Amino acid sequence: MARGSGLARGENRAAWLFVSPWVIGFLIFTAGPMIASLVLSFTDYEMIRAPRGVGADNYRQLIEDPRIAKSLMNTFIYALIFIPTGTVVALGLAMMLNRVGRAAGFFRTAFYLPVMTPAVAAAAMFLLLLNGQRGLVNEVLSWVGIQGPNWTTDPAWLKPSIAMVSLWSMGGTIVIYLAALKNVPPQLYEAASIDGAGPVTRFLKITLPMISGALFFTIITNTIAALQMFDQAYTMFYGPQQKATASEESLVYMVYLFQNAFQFFKMGYASAMAWLLFVIILIVTAIQLRLGNRFVYYEGGRD
Repeated sequence: MARGSGLARGENRAAWLFVSPWVIGFLIFTAGPMIASLVLSFTDYEMIRAPRGVGADNYRQLIEDPRIAKSLMNTFIYALIFIPTGTVVALGLAMMLNRVGRAAGFFRTAFYLPVMTPAVAAAAMFLLLLNGQRGLVNEVLSWVGIQGPNWTTDPAWLKPSIAMVSLWSMGGTIVIYLAALKNVPPQLYEAASIDGAGPVTRFLKITLPMISGALFFTIITNTIAALQMFDQAYTMFYGPQQKATASEESLVYMVYLFQNAFQFFKMGYASAMAWLLFVIILIVTAIQLRLGNRFVYYEGGRD
């Protein structure tokens, strides 16, 4: 008995030894900064002098600041455009890849490569492509008689243009959907075909339920990423050259948080903004988990 317990203790020590790099990294680079930002959110801290406690003033200011509401609204509109569009585009491309034969490896690499491209570089490229007067996108649209909008200056098109840039990095989602599609048992499609089910019926009754777990996962992760979107909006509209012409319609929450922290040096207020976003993401994710679980097919069943 003592020998068995000693072996168990040895295995536990080995397990902790293996996970210790992650635990140490989490404590130093995640938990520590989160606790520090929570403390700073109750202070007036401008980096040039020691923090001064102000109680809940920063949180009260969040309610009174009109740019908080505006930036949150812009962020949610962007997310509502990006999440459905990105899901449909990624799923469509994954279904195309699933039908490709020998060249599947090449196309998987081609679709995933944009993920490796820095977001700043992609945003700078799309800033040129979406130029209202000389951009390639409007040039191509003109070939079929469509007059393209001013993507980066018309307030009505600013958030859709950011969403278009974000689609560039959907390669990871495509790969996840492709893996899920390959795990759908082919005999289900064969049985449905024998019963006379058409392509649309097979997609709705077999494909979607069988890949619902992958859809559920990517929608949650992409929603979290969308609510924290920064690089594309900042590069396209708030860089050194665009700062003077930036519109309030392009002000997403993370850009405003960055401005308060590193332009206005209001670190305490920026920390309060960060915690507000953390709570919002927590609530949104909890709602998605509560509602989405009802539509996810679990092969082994629920407990």
